[in-house]
Amino acid sequence: MNAIYRSPAGERKSLERYRRALDAWPAPADRVRLPTRQGETFVLVGGPGQAPPVVLLHGSGANSSVWAGDAASWSRHLRVHAVDMVGEPGLSAPSRPALDSEDVALWLDDVMEGLGLERAAFVGMSLGGWTALDHAVRRPGRVERLALLCPGGIGRQTPLRLAGAMARGLLGRRRSVRAVLGLHAPEHAPIVEEVAAVFGEFRPRTETLPVFSDADLRGLDMPVMALVGDRDVMLDSAGTARRLRAHVPHADVTVLPGEGHALLGHGPAVLDFLRA
Repeated sequence: MNAIYRSPAGERKSLERYRRALDAWPAPADRVRLPTRQGETFVLVGGPGQAPPVVLLHGSGANSSVWAGDAASWSRHLRVHAVDMVGEPGLSAPSRPALDSEDVALWLDDVMEGLGLERAAFVGMSLGGWTALDHAVRRPGRVERLALLCPGGIGRQTPLRLAGAMARGLLGRRRSVRAVLGLHAPEHAPIVEEVAAVFGEFRPRTETLPVFSDADLRGLDMPVMALVGDRDVMLDSAGTARRLRAHVPHADVTVLPGEGHALLGHGPAVLDFLRA
C-alpha cells in the first residue's frame, strides 16, 4: 500500500474510479508515463500536435479527471498536457517533494523535458496553481502564460480545520466537502460524492503552502489570469486579489461572487485567455 492511502482497499477503489474516468475521457488522448526524479509521472496528452502547448496542474486530493469537462473544447485549439501531480490520488508516483525547496520545480523540469516542451502555457488549480506559480517564479522563461484558479501561496492560507475534519469525517464527509469546496447546489451532488469518497481513502498533504514574496510576484512578466471565489474557506481570496493587483498590475484578476474553493464552469474564459 502507498502511504498516501489509508488502506490497500481504499487505494484500489480510488484508482479503479480514476481509470473509469480516463476511459470516459471526452477527447482523444495518449496516456504517457514519464520517468522523473520523483518517480513515474502520468500525463494525458491530446489536441493537435502543432497547436500551442498548455500544461494542466490539478489541486490536492485530485487528479487529471478535474479537467474532463474542458478537455474536448480545449483540445480542439491547444496541445493539452494534463499532468497527474505526484503524491496525489492519480497514476503518478506517491512521492511528495518538499514545497519549501526547488524540488517541485525540478520535478516539473523533468516533466517538461519528457514531454519535449521548452515553453508552455500553464493552468493550475489550488495546489496546482501554487505549483504553476512556483515554476513561473523559478523558471520564467518556460512559462508562456499563467492561468490560476483559486491558487495557493498568494493570499493567506486559512487553517485547515475543515479539511482535516473532512479527512476524518468529524462533520460528516459530504457536509464537510460542501463546506470546504462551496458546492451546495443539487447539481453538484455527484462531485461531492466523488470528493467525499476520495478523502475517505486518501491522506492529503496538510503542510502550509509557502507564500510568494512581493518581489516574486513583481517578477511575473508573462500574461497572468486569476480566478478566485469570494466564499473560499481555504484561502483568503480577497488577499490573493489584492496582492496580485498590487504587484502584477497587468494580471486579469476576477473575484467570483458566491463561489467557493471549487471553481466550476469557467473553461471558456480560461480558453479565451490561453488563445489571446
